Amino acid sequence: MTDAALIAARATVLADLDARGCADAEGVSLLEHALSERRWWVEQWPAGATYVAGLVATDVQDALFDRGQRWPLCSTCASLEEHALRVDPELGGPDPVWVCETSGQAIARLGALTSS
Repeated sequence: MTDAALIAARATVLADLDARGCADAEGVSLLEHALSERRWWVEQWPAGATYVAGLVATDVQDALFDRGQRWPLCSTCASLEEHALRVDPELGGPDPVWVCETSGQAIARLGALTSS
């Protein structure tokens, strides 16, 4: 169960990284690091496997932000100020979605972002 959840989380987050042009060496490296960090968490709490994709996406988002890069950027609302999407629900869940920080509008399911 742990490996399957982590493989699914990897594919989901990688699809969103790729859709927004961040599936480069740095982005994939940050994704792999987040997965290795979450492995222990999933092993300790197998029932939480459905939450891991949202948590990994948030981990990658935070790591990119720490490097000065916002990901994924919102490309759908009228705000002129650059802003990112966030995972909702915040602590993950079985069906996480990307939500605009500014409007609160759901933009896409995790893993289903389109290029901007």
